[in-house]
Amino acid sequence: MGEERECCLHKTKERSETEYKDLIHRLNRIEGQVRGIRGMVERDAYCTDILVQVAAVNAALNSFNRVLLENHIKTCVTRDIKDGKEETVDELLVTLKKLMK
Repeated sequence: MGEERECCLHKTKERSETEYKDLIHRLNRIEGQVRGIRGMVERDAYCTDILVQVAAVNAALNSFNRVLLENHIKTCVTRDIKDGKEETVDELLVTLKKLMK
């Protein structure tokens, strides 16, 4: 679990089946919500109703990010620090800055 390889300058991560299924489930739900918003726009739904649904999608994306970040810290970051790869901390800080925009 949490194995990372470099290939063509891109890192990859092998996820456990549980982690994979949870992330895919979350993304499928978000995708459905976004399609629902599109349908609301196509049906000329009231602006406030659409905005409430957009807020729900934003909350779902934030939750997805929290879960993914937690898994990343517990696996990749922890392993790299133990292996002496301190540049991973810098990478994490850059990622956190992007998430907090």
